[in-house]
Amino acid sequence: MTLDSRLRSRCRDRGAATAELVLVVPLLMVLLLCIVQFALAAHAQHIAQTAASRALAAARAQDGSAADGHARAVATLRLLGGRVLTQPTVNVARGATSVTAEVHGGVLMVVPGLHLRVAGHATGPSERWTR
Repeated sequence: MTLDSRLRSRCRDRGAATAELVLVVPLLMVLLLCIVQFALAAHAQHIAQTAASRALAAARAQDGSAADGHARAVATLRLLGGRVLTQPTVNVARGATSVTAEVHGGVLMVVPGLHLRVAGHATGPSERWTR
């Protein structure tokens, strides 16, 4: 191989690293944003479940009501939810023997077009005197 042919082969590869970076960097950025998005979804899921559990605890007490559970869930969402859990809805139902609390909401959007929803659910018996 002569010096001339070695120089020509080097010139053909010139700019290959730049072209590869132009293709790979946007894919890595999208992957990083997806990781952040799903981490936020996991955090929002924990917030919704905590709010539902606290609503259940307030509503299932002996003198508790569905309104007490709803108020506790709203207070918990105000303290923990911040902007991570968007447009939360709380439903608390107290029957004669059981209480159900549900919290639904969306997740803060990091990746455009990816709308994730989370829900928290808690059910338990209501406290009451029995003979």
